[in-house]
Amino acid sequence: MTSETSFSRDASTALSYSALLCFAFWNYGYGPALSLLRDELHFSYTMLGVHTAVWSIGTVMTGITFPLAARRLSRAALLWGSAALATLGALAFVAGSTTSLTLLGGWVLGLGGTTLLATIQGILSDRHGARRDRALTEANIGAAACAVVAPLALGALAVGPLGWRVAYLLPAVGLGWLVLRYRRQPMPTPSDRRTVRRDGRLPLACWLFAGLAAGGMGVEFCLVYFGAEQLRAIGLTATTATFAMSSHFLGLLVGRLLGATATRRPGRTVPLLHLSLVTTTGGFLLFWLGTATLAVVLGLFVAGLGIANLYPLSVALSLGAADGHEDRANSLSQLLGGLVVITAPYLLGTVADRFGLTTAFAIEPVLIAACLALLLAGLRAGSHAASR
Repeated sequence: MTSETSFSRDASTALSYSALLCFAFWNYGYGPALSLLRDELHFSYTMLGVHTAVWSIGTVMTGITFPLAARRLSRAALLWGSAALATLGALAFVAGSTTSLTLLGGWVLGLGGTTLLATIQGILSDRHGARRDRALTEANIGAAACAVVAPLALGALAVGPLGWRVAYLLPAVGLGWLVLRYRRQPMPTPSDRRTVRRDGRLPLACWLFAGLAAGGMGVEFCLVYFGAEQLRAIGLTATTATFAMSSHFLGLLVGRLLGATATRRPGRTVPLLHLSLVTTTGGFLLFWLGTATLAVVLGLFVAGLGIANLYPLSVALSLGAADGHEDRANSLSQLLGGLVVITAPYLLGTVADRFGLTTAFAIEPVLIAACLALLLAGLRAGSHAASR
């Protein structure tokens, strides 16, 4: 494990960063793919919300099962097994010509992909300990880069002879290469197995920071899943809207680059989270209330800058407060995040069908306010526990 001030990247770190790229492509490409799929299958906003919900059901299942799986299986078995499951889900999703098949694929992809994500976060926490904030932020730089590339690749191939489905299967190729390159790579010992734990309960601060991570996921994926639809509502075509969503993902990339620079020194996680929430609020309001295309696209970019570090830094705080129960804290973030990402986009889609998409986006300021409240409460709970 690294010390508080040192940080080094070994083969397990490189593998984790690379595997996260593959998951991120699927994750950030899912919303634009649904927009393109909706054009083909002509389903409603509510059905679009159902597609996001089935992915999130897989996320919830990961949150429930991951602690047991992490106790029974090695990190390597979890990593490669979840990668294979996610690949099967992606294949079912792109091969589906009916909503039943695409829903099944989305669920399997959500289960396998989120288990892959949780395993990657566990490996990085095992390896880097107190500097997990920097490792998680750096890992998510590549994820944000994939967030830029995925909509562009989907949009570019959607208008060509290959079609967007070919682009969506690219992560499977990447994971196949990682298996060949790293299949014998030893993994660090899980921190849950190195520490002497006080009792079986997670501290309150851990729960609150996991809730903050979940709230950040809700803010992010309401925009990811419905941002392109809002752009279409102001007059853009489906393909143009998919390309324009890249401004949001570019904001994520720039924000995570800045976050990685900021976290090179310890102690900057909390101020960066406060700044992230303020920036997210300003960007979203510009996106939500703007009427000109340029203003809306700029709002998506600024919102991306703010959202960029909400999830990785919140997870880092939750793992840091776990008191020797890092795998359980990791799964808690996925469980709560899955529940939020089931509820929030589905609610947004349902309200949009009845009252319009602009009205439905009022859910976002509520989520941002909840994130701020959870951050403040988690810091207070952590301070109280430390004083005891």
